[in-house]
Amino acid sequence: MSFESRLSRRRFLQTTAVLAGAAGFSVGPMSAAFGQKFPDRNFNIYVPTREGGGADRNLRAFTGVWNTITGVDIEGAYYPGAAGRVGYEKYMGLAKDDCYDLLFGNMGPEVLNWVVEPPTSFSVDDYFYFNQVDTDPGILFVAADSKLQTIDDIVAEGKKRTLNVGVSRLAHPASLGALAVARKTGAQFNLVPLSGGRNTIAGVATGEMDFGALPTGTVVAAGDAFKIVLVFQEENPLLDVMDNAPTANAHLGMSLPDLVAGARAFAIKKAAVDAHPDRYEYLVTTMKQVFDKPEYKDAVVKSGAPVEFIKYGSAEDCAKYVKGITEVGEEYKDLLTGSS
Repeated sequence: MSFESRLSRRRFLQTTAVLAGAAGFSVGPMSAAFGQKFPDRNFNIYVPTREGGGADRNLRAFTGVWNTITGVDIEGAYYPGAAGRVGYEKYMGLAKDDCYDLLFGNMGPEVLNWVVEPPTSFSVDDYFYFNQVDTDPGILFVAADSKLQTIDDIVAEGKKRTLNVGVSRLAHPASLGALAVARKTGAQFNLVPLSGGRNTIAGVATGEMDFGALPTGTVVAAGDAFKIVLVFQEENPLLDVMDNAPTANAHLGMSLPDLVAGARAFAIKKAAVDAHPDRYEYLVTTMKQVFDKPEYKDAVVKSGAPVEFIKYGSAEDCAKYVKGITEVGEEYKDLLTGSS
């Protein structure tokens, strides 16, 4: 996949000159932070999921604007498999320490993956997330023509037979929510990992799955063919868009923390930042500018996702989220591993 650049080289130099002047940097030949030498070639983005899901949708919307600021193309490569592990192993093993190679993933499920089983070929301390693009609640949903139209219908049916639940990955905030509902109500759910949001949507649409668990945006973007029936957040943030779905805590008497299932973010190797802190600052500065561009909002709306979930998150915000979801994962680890 390649996202075509929409600015000429001349316009790019003008843009970087403006940015550098605002930040107090020189744009002469020796400028390290905002000079002409970075970037001078394409950025490479490793994506640990399949094309067509929520991460792909968010990446395309974001980079379609970011490339107009950087003046270079952004090329994505998709590495699905092993619940995201393949993509991370590819990135940590192949990415150069030059700030041209980045990873774009969903922090929640990928952090939970390491809670279940830490990586063996690298340390989770070898990379960090630094630019979060959305905050998307986890939900349960059904096909619009399903006979199961409410969470009460699902629970009642789940007490009669085991229901198949389509999920993008087992170690996922939305999957964790589904398992917690089963534990609370006594319903029998069989979670089926379908490797990405697109496949999960398809599984529910065909009826192979009785219902699904995903981030909200992926389901909303799929249109009126689906209905949201439960939200894993203290309040339903968009009642009209989210089918007036009740929350797990209020409707089922649960006490779950907010399960943010869509927290997509860019990540980078710490070694790259250590080697090129000036380049990293360029990435941070130019990425943050994307959120102020009306073109970005337009791209999100065009994708069908709720623009209300788009929110900038700094490296500090990402670290806070990672800490929180790790704690949730440790608390409910028995659900994720199937040991209870």
